[in-house]
Amino acid sequence: MGTFINIAQFLTSLGLLILLHEFGHFITARMFKIRVDKFYMFFDFLFPLPGVLNFALFKKKVGDTEYGIGWFPMGGYVQIAGMIDESLDTEAMKKPAEPWEFRAHPAWQRLIVMLGGIIVNVLLAFIIYAMVLFTWGERKVPMSSLKNGIECVDSLGNAVGFKSGDKIVSVDGKPVKYLDDLRIELLLGSKVQIDRGGEAVEITLPKNFIDQIATKEKFGFGNPRIPATFAEFTPNSINKAANLKANDKIVAINDSIKIQFNDELKSNLKQFSGQSVTLTIERGTETLQVPIKVTIEGRMEAAIGGASFEELEKAGIIAFETKTYGFFESFPAGVALTFDKLDFYVRQFKLIFTPSTGGYKHIGGFKSMAKMFGDTWVWEDFWNRTAFISIILAFMNLLPIPALDGGHVVFTLYEMITRRAPSIKVLTYAQYVGMGILLFLMLYANLNDFLHFFK
Repeated sequence: MGTFINIAQFLTSLGLLILLHEFGHFITARMFKIRVDKFYMFFDFLFPLPGVLNFALFKKKVGDTEYGIGWFPMGGYVQIAGMIDESLDTEAMKKPAEPWEFRAHPAWQRLIVMLGGIIVNVLLAFIIYAMVLFTWGERKVPMSSLKNGIECVDSLGNAVGFKSGDKIVSVDGKPVKYLDDLRIELLLGSKVQIDRGGEAVEITLPKNFIDQIATKEKFGFGNPRIPATFAEFTPNSINKAANLKANDKIVAINDSIKIQFNDELKSNLKQFSGQSVTLTIERGTETLQVPIKVTIEGRMEAAIGGASFEELEKAGIIAFETKTYGFFESFPAGVALTFDKLDFYVRQFKLIFTPSTGGYKHIGGFKSMAKMFGDTWVWEDFWNRTAFISIILAFMNLLPIPALDGGHVVFTLYEMITRRAPSIKVLTYAQYVGMGILLFLMLYANLNDFLHFFK
């Protein structure tokens, strides 16, 4: 059921964004009285081969426009009369331009039509973020509330130089104000400034840090450091019959190894792999000795410190900073949040073109995008993910690659500057090249997903 919900969220989000992106082109074309021959959700051909497997799941012509749902769910398109696009229909281009055709209109109008989808994606992100902030507000964990610093029980984190109890001060000289931003800043940063027991320490992250993290698929450090307080046993735990109750405080192993934090419990249990040990626990005013078994992996198969941040807040381990927004106040906040997310994505995107980071190895396809959504449908999370994907679509479509909106924009700007329109032959070949690049990127990204599935 969880997988079904995950896929349903992804398809709903992507479908909505494709529909609205194409509507951006459609409405701006109609605004300038340019005829739109087709408005399709998904492709009615095998992209990028417009002459192969041409059929639609549904189509209906209203006025001059055929509306339909294609069978190939990679994206969508509007076929604008008098324009070289995904359909590569060049027959009409051999005839004199008609007043209702794209090519018959001034360059500035054509530029707006080409930017229409991108503009809608950006405006949509503004609106979604504004309504999310208005409805749910903003809830973050200030780094200053982590009195015990971060937890580091990860081999990669330890190898880089992090230690449990470290308090992250800044990354690349930029203060990290909220725990919510820490992981992003670590992934994209190079030098981390730390307060380690009152001593200033700087850690230089390896250039391929993002590659190492992505390969592990788990970010095993950077969470709040929590006391060794028992919460519950995991399902099918080998210790579920042990005399442990929620909120039991674990203070020692075999009465000799003193324990205060969860990371200390985890690291010390590993030396007793496959053995039995006795935990000293404090339950209210009582001190008890509880025997448990340790798995071969060195675990006791239990949740320690609470299963959620809300429980950690109740225990006084962290604190939330909550901000609410009025209706009109939410819109400038939504704009600011959109540009913050765009800045993060652009910084991440740059790593792909820096070979030493290894970021290019982890370009993901549909499976990676679907993983952004959870196995349960939480509306706040759904709309946040949708707004972020809308930003990604806006940015990617603005890239100067032929066949993308950005490629068409480049040709239109060239015409506006030189007062000379590119020939139909140049536009056609550029479209072929662009569609080939997109096909390669699509295959590469989804192949990465496929290969990572088996790792």
